[in-house]
Amino acid sequence: MTLFLGALTIGLILSLLALGIYISYRVFDIADITVDGSITLGAAICAVLIINHVNPLLATLAGFAGGMVAGTITGILQAKFKINPLLSGILVMTGLYSVNLHVMGKSNIPLLSADNFTTWAERMGLSWFGGPEVNLGGWMVSTRDVVTLLTVFAMIVTACMGVYWFFRTEMGTAMRASGDNAQMIRALGVNVELYRIMGLALSNGLVALSGALLAQYQGFADAQMGIGMVVWGLASVIIGESLTGSRSLGLAIYGAVAGSILFRLLVAIALRWGLNPNDLKLVTALFVFAALVLPRLLQQRKRPVAAPKATP
Repeated sequence: MTLFLGALTIGLILSLLALGIYISYRVFDIADITVDGSITLGAAICAVLIINHVNPLLATLAGFAGGMVAGTITGILQAKFKINPLLSGILVMTGLYSVNLHVMGKSNIPLLSADNFTTWAERMGLSWFGGPEVNLGGWMVSTRDVVTLLTVFAMIVTACMGVYWFFRTEMGTAMRASGDNAQMIRALGVNVELYRIMGLALSNGLVALSGALLAQYQGFADAQMGIGMVVWGLASVIIGESLTGSRSLGLAIYGAVAGSILFRLLVAIALRWGLNPNDLKLVTALFVFAALVLPRLLQQRKRPVAAPKATP
């Protein structure tokens, strides 16, 4: 049960990563590799502020702001300097590796003895349940794990509602339209480049927020924690679309969260069954490949075969 709760919590935290990648990948049709650097940037900023006794909430918001700055730089490289979107992400991601090391001052920052949202959850659990453990469906689990899961769930619901509300506003609708048909929106006098910059800033802000929460939950921030995260997020988005069968805004947001949780549960089960952790990134890449190819193959098999024309 502890493994299940942990997988759910990490899946919910990484759903912010999936939401950020949904914005760049589905709204603007960009596979933004900045993600691999911005998730570490959010964790690094948050961890440094926390060990310097800054309020964890302010530290988490600072991580979010750092990710927005990284996304803004990527957007400027694309919109103002006309650099290829893929190359722009690679440039910023590469630069962020050094930036993250400078922010942390070393490659790893432990947070086990620092006050953060998980320690808040532990104190709330003790006050609510009156002990370090609670009976959950016949299983004795840590109150810290239960309250942390509930806290993260509330955060993710709030974030999803905020993203949904934003994309239903006039600005958000124009941003989505600029990603669907940039030429038409530009003809209407809308600054498409500005909306792209804003969209990538929001995308990487959510990714960095995920990194800040992940660092607090895992108890450390590491310079290598962002490697391959863009693939993880893409897998979550693709799985979510397969689950919902729709790309409408509300279902897409729900699908990104559900896909992240399901993907994390699958990883936890695989590790439980003896998967070598060194093979995790390879298995993730293969899984994304299958998720991209299988739906297309299934659609081809469902298409009716045209009957041959009768010869005169």
